[in-house]
Amino acid sequence: MWNERASLQTGRSFDLGKMDLRQLWMAYLTYPTILFYFALIVICALATFHFRPSLPHVVIPALAVVVVYPLAWYLIHRFILHGRWLYRNPVTASLWKRVHFDHHQDPHLLDVLFGSPLNTVPTIGIIVFPIGYAIGGWGGAFAAATTGLVTTCVYEFFHCIQHLAYKPRWKWVSHIKQLHVLHHFHDENGNYGITNYMADRVFGSFYENSRARPRSAHVFNLGYTVEEARRYPWVMEQTGSPPRDRPETARESARDNTRKSA
Repeated sequence: MWNERASLQTGRSFDLGKMDLRQLWMAYLTYPTILFYFALIVICALATFHFRPSLPHVVIPALAVVVVYPLAWYLIHRFILHGRWLYRNPVTASLWKRVHFDHHQDPHLLDVLFGSPLNTVPTIGIIVFPIGYAIGGWGGAFAAATTGLVTTCVYEFFHCIQHLAYKPRWKWVSHIKQLHVLHHFHDENGNYGITNYMADRVFGSFYENSRARPRSAHVFNLGYTVEEARRYPWVMEQTGSPPRDRPETARESARDNTRKSA
């Protein structure tokens, strides 16, 4: 298994564009970030029962998180990850590069599809702990945290499928994959959801197919063009090359890997 796992690597990371569903399961269930989330889920679940909350103080916070999570993701994705203010500040430029720019520059790269736990775990806590505590005290807070972490793992798995070289058999999964592919390869200013696009529909950023709007010139660079990079160079300095307006081709990837190994 481990030899097969290593063979999936391109020299940089797992390449979802070259993996099937079985290989994704193997990579997902052994990936350090996901294993860390699993450990936190167990810890938070044990903490929940340590405080001996009543059943409503567990169930209601969990349901509240399930309802709030898609809206929270939408707002973060649209106004923070796709905002331009992070890369225009030298203090936050590296954060923006890691959490979203790298993912749009190379949408099939698994390492940058998963957020860093240093960023995701505090964000989850900020969203869910107040909800759970307001409903059920500390027991409710940890129940909400458990639900938030489980939801994050579910989101991350479906996010992987949306970038996988695989045609889902389940119609719903195929549909959300199509919508997310449009976000990455047609127009980044829409379809911000992962598994739930209700907020996109409510706030007018939803589109069903490529005929609904023209293709964006910034779908791969999120507006961080060469001109922007000259004005705000901090992301480009960390990347070591100018921003691309399209994903690198297989030939370019092979050439880069050859140079690295030389």
